[in-house]
Amino acid sequence: MNETVVLEHDDLARTLQRIAHEIAEKNPEPDSLAIVGIHTRGALLARRLRGLLAELTGAEVPIGDLDISFYRDDVGAQSPATQPVVHASHIDFDLADRTVVLVDDVLFTGRTVRAAIDALFDYGRPRRVQLAVLCDRGHRELPIRPDYVGKNLPTAREQRVNVRLVELDDGDEVAIVDSQAVGA
Repeated sequence: MNETVVLEHDDLARTLQRIAHEIAEKNPEPDSLAIVGIHTRGALLARRLRGLLAELTGAEVPIGDLDISFYRDDVGAQSPATQPVVHASHIDFDLADRTVVLVDDVLFTGRTVRAAIDALFDYGRPRRVQLAVLCDRGHRELPIRPDYVGKNLPTAREQRVNVRLVELDDGDEVAIVDSQAVGA
């Protein structure tokens, strides 16, 4: 498989630290902040960001996670082999009057974020929703723009961006996989 690593462990840690600083700067009232990650890797990144925000602000920011499987507009169009794995969502706090930072690993077409916003509003109506992504690879199909971006990755549409996190994988890294390796 032909892949190029664009963020290694230390780079990823610095990137998350920078995103946490940006969130803290843009939201000076941490008591009205909440973090919600999109399953699976977005939820793991959300936990890390919550820890970093706690160090920066001293506040225990509520955290939740969302499964957007049934909110996707392409769920019926996928083959049975590629149907999503369904996880439980957990939002155990009131969203009203909160700024919710929605966290995902890779922003691509914008369809995942749209589904996540739909799912989020089933739990309540936050005052504001902000979007934090580790990587923005472009190729948007919907008018979605992140508030916080770890790294912009210009990619070809056929390429993949693989985010590996130590909680699930063999370490922390982000790699771009070339198009000829994707179908292999």
